[in-house]
Amino acid sequence: MNILDELEWRGAINQQTNEEGLRNLIEEEKIALYCGIDPTGDSMHVGHLIPFMILKRFQLQGHQPVVLIGGGTGSIGDPSGRDSERTLQSMEQIQRNADKLSDQMRKLFRAGEADSGIRLTNNNNWLADMKFLDFLREYGKEFNINTMLAKDIVSSRLDTGISFTEFSYQIIQSIDFLHLFREENVQLQVGGSDQWGNITAGLDLIRRKEGSDAEAYGLTIPLLLKSDGTKFGKSAGEAIWLDPEKTTPYEFYQFWFNQDDEDVDKYLKYFTFLTKEEIEELAELTKTEPHKRAAQKALAEEMTRFVHGQEALDEALTISKALFSGDVQNLTADQIAMSFKDVPSVETSAGEWDLVEFLVDISGIESSRRQARESIKNGAIYLKGEKIQDIDYLVDSKDSYDGRFILVRRGRRRYFLVHLI
Repeated sequence: MNILDELEWRGAINQQTNEEGLRNLIEEEKIALYCGIDPTGDSMHVGHLIPFMILKRFQLQGHQPVVLIGGGTGSIGDPSGRDSERTLQSMEQIQRNADKLSDQMRKLFRAGEADSGIRLTNNNNWLADMKFLDFLREYGKEFNINTMLAKDIVSSRLDTGISFTEFSYQIIQSIDFLHLFREENVQLQVGGSDQWGNITAGLDLIRRKEGSDAEAYGLTIPLLLKSDGTKFGKSAGEAIWLDPEKTTPYEFYQFWFNQDDEDVDKYLKYFTFLTKEEIEELAELTKTEPHKRAAQKALAEEMTRFVHGQEALDEALTISKALFSGDVQNLTADQIAMSFKDVPSVETSAGEWDLVEFLVDISGIESSRRQARESIKNGAIYLKGEKIQDIDYLVDSKDSYDGRFILVRRGRRRYFLVHLI
């Protein structure tokens, strides 16, 4: 199957500049293609992954992906998807962000392995030393203001206003495509649907500079929406990051596992490398045995393994199993910190307390001593996964995880975490 046919089946193509030409090129030879990301933050989130999954699919078929970190473009700001100007970051912060994004890309594309074929580059390498007059003479003359104003990326900002800095973004991104075409033999740029104007501007520049027969192409992916029409990529309003310090592998796993039945088939096509037959089998299980959540489980496992590796996936599965069963006794302190960081919590110095005092005065789990005694007698209180029904029980370091946390469960699912300092 031609990779374009596979991308069509996966619903991953929004627009192409010349489908027939690109199809013929791919069938004849292996190509270099690129996608860029600006280092406006120090981590990608799952929404950023979508175009890079396209690069990964090309990589797996023997093509050469080029990942462009926009150290130059990131210093001025992409106006797409915004209704106001970006706040410019310092060049030092941009470089720190670029370094972290580069590390994430190396992991995703297995850079360093003999057959990875991945190349990472930074457009600051060719943009930073460009003189302003050279920019105007060499490139500014190639862009028509009327054409630029008609691009969605600019026209959407005309009512609220756009600075010359952000207005010039499409020229600078076009220079990137031209540079990579000339120096790296890159013939295809991949981007989100909001990048269509920038991509076509780059193609126009290539043909003006290299001739009308220059073989270069553009491809965009659709805006990914959930079945309820909202934008994909957040959980409870928070972005799902690839950085495990921002979103733990357990939280990452749970994000994918908790997707709706209406969306999971689409996400399996977009984000996993499962075959057509495997995805169709999972889709059938969603219809016939939805309670088993086989598709969600496969999606969560595939994505967690891809982004964080097998070891992190194993840990996420261990935590998930422990929380589902309530058997949390054998979790490590780090796993407790990872899985219970959003539950109600308090801090207190390490010590020894009778259980009633601990529930009322130390943790605030119970509102009164009477209520605390009732909860204990009724078997509603658990420490470290163990049911405690002794009113005179003494709580101390034996009930903690490495002297760092005491985990209390009240009833079936209400957890509280006491941080020992």
